[in-house]
Amino acid sequence: MEFAELARQQLPRLYALARQLVAEDAEDLVQECLLKACRAHGELRDDKAAPAWLTRIMVNCARDRFRSRDRRPRESPMPDVEDFSLYRTIAAEDPFPYSDSLHLDFLHRFGPEDVWVVLRGLPEIYRTPLVLVHMHDVTTKHAARMLDVPLGTLLARLHRGRKQFEKDLWVYAERHDLLREPVGEGT
Repeated sequence: MEFAELARQQLPRLYALARQLVAEDAEDLVQECLLKACRAHGELRDDKAAPAWLTRIMVNCARDRFRSRDRRPRESPMPDVEDFSLYRTIAAEDPFPYSDSLHLDFLHRFGPEDVWVVLRGLPEIYRTPLVLVHMHDVTTKHAARMLDVPLGTLLARLHRGRKQFEKDLWVYAERHDLLREPVGEGT
């Protein structure tokens, strides 16, 4: 397949991934990714592998961008985050603690943009693995290879990222008055 056709087919997916990785610099990241992919297009043996191949190039471009800006955060223990449990916090706030769907009721109060705001606020070291594994269905083994980290490191970052996301989601809900019961519900 010609590179121009491949790029046209994959552009919406690449742009969505870039927005999740770098938000405001998404267009620049897509251009950088496509430029590198164009130069290396001859290395692509199977067009069916193109989405994974382009995703890897995109992730590498994003990682290089963070490194070059010296914004690569260092991993550090987050005791206040490790102890946070969204489910326990919701249960403590709920007057009916026997509900099986407390966390689902809570999550339904958020729109997609609310989730993106919280996700974009995470440090890149946690956001990128979460986006790859939970939003783009990349396996943990493949994500570890893409990010050039050991599988155990990736799993730890996913765990810490989820915990940080839960905590940040709760804080966001408090700030935006999403904890109140919606009008018309309840007794």
